[in-house]
Amino acid sequence: MRINRIRLVTELTKQDLTQTKLSELSGVSRATINFIKNGKSCSESTAGKIAKALNVPVEQLIDLDKS
Repeated sequence: MRINRIRLVTELTKQDLTQTKLSELSGVSRATINFIKNGKSCSESTAGKIAKALNVPVEQLIDLDKS
């Protein structure tokens, strides 16, 4: 599953969150968040944790055509 980088960065900016803070909120390592932010794919579980921490539906973050 691939999280859209632009959507992720936009949501982080909108909520005034850093990658470190998102890591703390989601339980996903900062390194993994950095990989995702740089275009790497992730598991459905990881995408769900990130979406839950951002309080948005996972569908709002993922690239549906590339998942």
